[in-house]
Amino acid sequence: MQGGGNADSGIEHTLLEHGGKIRAAAQRYGIPENDWLDLSTGINPNSWPVPAVPQEIWQRLPQDDDELHAAAQSYYGTTALLAVAGSQAAIQALPRLRAPCRVAVVTPSYAEHAHSWQQHGHQVTALSAAEILHIGDDVQVVLIVNPNNPSGKLFSRDELLHLHEQLVARGGWLVVDEAFMDAATEHSIASLSPREGLIVLRSVGKFFGLAGARAGFVLAEQKLLNTLAALLGPWPIAAPSRYVTTLALRDFTWQQAARHALDQATQRLADLLTQHGLAPDGGCALFQWVRRDDAANVHKQLARHGILTRLFETPSSLRFGLPRDETEWQRLANTLSELRR
Repeated sequence: MQGGGNADSGIEHTLLEHGGKIRAAAQRYGIPENDWLDLSTGINPNSWPVPAVPQEIWQRLPQDDDELHAAAQSYYGTTALLAVAGSQAAIQALPRLRAPCRVAVVTPSYAEHAHSWQQHGHQVTALSAAEILHIGDDVQVVLIVNPNNPSGKLFSRDELLHLHEQLVARGGWLVVDEAFMDAATEHSIASLSPREGLIVLRSVGKFFGLAGARAGFVLAEQKLLNTLAALLGPWPIAAPSRYVTTLALRDFTWQQAARHALDQATQRLADLLTQHGLAPDGGCALFQWVRRDDAANVHKQLARHGILTRLFETPSSLRFGLPRDETEWQRLANTLSELRR
């Protein structure tokens, strides 16, 4: 998941809640799907412009020796990575590569991490962002989403490297999910990979806005990547997705412009929410996070106007994604002005 998901890392449902469920919202509130403004996902609303995919690519099996691997190595600044069907595929598979152990995760955060490790017999402990940097000697694996989803908490390179040193000394892992890192690459530790005990997850779903491509990458030591590849099997990513992702990773001009645009948009969103009594408690380039005891009420009021946000129960909070254009910005502003609190 790339980057949506329930913030309650203790949830044990078979299927966790995620953003983007417009059809379900349409049925619940009686508003046609096309009339919704979806701010629930944290996906770049102005995605990389996908060109037509040549017919022959649709007709052939995915080729592991195409240009995707080289494009990803250049973009992430590493020599060892594995392309997977979105970082979600790795999130579900990594717990199968270790015997049951004690795992620490940040809370609130992307719930699929804790859920996957729990499903495979590991003992998962949820810690605050401050506590996660001071783990006990019995912890073998630490999972950190950076910047965190939904709080936007950003861990520094030095903090992560210090934590990694502790874990690798006992044969452990530090898993860093950088699904929302592309707009703040100076904080990424992708280029420090490969390194023993360090696993970095990346995705093209959020920053590039290509969630439907289901393309992500695992950055780690080659031995671990080989084991993971054998577990996942052949053809994890469809040929058209490989083609599109390669082009997106190489489009440096678009990437630079997108980072600038997202920085401006997220500040605009923070200012707009503050103006209407919903000052954010955190966020990143792709979303803003608002903690409120009455988050459920605000969520419902917005939904009745056809605006979908991401509601979290623990802690009671809302995540707002970015509007796409001026029409959507104005619609959000008008609706916020009508909220009753």
